[in-house]
Amino acid sequence: MNENLFASFIAPVMLGIPLATFIIIFPSLLFPTSNRLINNRFISLQQWMLQLVSKQMLGNHNAKGQTWALMLIALIMFIGSTNLLGLLPHSFTPTTQLSMNLGMAIPLWAGTVIMGFRNKTKASLAHFLPQGTPTPLIPMLIIIETISLFIQPVALAVRLTANITAGHLLIHLIGGATLTLMSISTTMALITFIILVLLTILEFAVAMIQAYVFTLLVSLYLHDNT
Repeated sequence: MNENLFASFIAPVMLGIPLATFIIIFPSLLFPTSNRLINNRFISLQQWMLQLVSKQMLGNHNAKGQTWALMLIALIMFIGSTNLLGLLPHSFTPTTQLSMNLGMAIPLWAGTVIMGFRNKTKASLAHFLPQGTPTPLIPMLIIIETISLFIQPVALAVRLTANITAGHLLIHLIGGATLTLMSISTTMALITFIILVLLTILEFAVAMIQAYVFTLLVSLYLHDNT
């Protein structure tokens, strides 16, 4: 119980070499491609899920927005697989690092905003000042809308970081409580173990939902700017 509560969130290092890069690259190896005419069940299931996600994400986009299809599919696959791999024992979850999530959110958000100012300049500028605003409130509203625009990537990254980190902390705390209660009360230890199993199942769902929410919000920003 004297272990640091946040020890599992520290980026692993071996012989002075950071392993985070190799861990980030690893999920891409779990999605093989096939050159066969008839695919196996795993690849068929993978393709079905990708088609389902692409319809959900890109159904309302125009031709310019649909050019981001590969980026959005790769994003949801990467975040989802990384979150799921982080639930394995003695593993490291890169999405618990705010710096990494900001590294994903800021370029994607900036790309959508730049595309909006390039293709829909008047509409993009109109978001800073709603129609019918009283003259005395114009400077204040422009400042508020500017802050809300720049806070979007921060909200994306913080949401993903907070949800994944909170789930891992709860699993760590309840797991430690279960081990402690085993020598005190078997009944209470069994109850906490059942709670731990249910929480783990919930975390599998949260891992996929957060990947979907992150990608969906990026898709909505793209839709507003194309």
